[in-house]
Amino acid sequence: MKEQVHQMLDQLDASQLAAVGHLLEVLTDPKSRSLATAPFEHEPVAVSEAAELEEAYAAIQRGEGIAHEDMLREYGIVG
Repeated sequence: MKEQVHQMLDQLDASQLAAVGHLLEVLTDPKSRSLATAPFEHEPVAVSEAAELEEAYAAIQRGEGIAHEDMLREYGIVG
């Protein structure tokens, strides 16, 4: 299995390799894993922030958001 993983790593470009490196860090480093799996803390939302969030949700409903696949491509996670 390690040989297969090494072969796959050799096929990645620099940004993809960085993403995989981060994932491996989270999987193997106890501190990183703890931070990555920590529960979400709900903080109070200010009135101005609530209005901005509502506008953002409305923009997404109008189709003005960025597709998940486009974000993955932008960050080099997929080709």
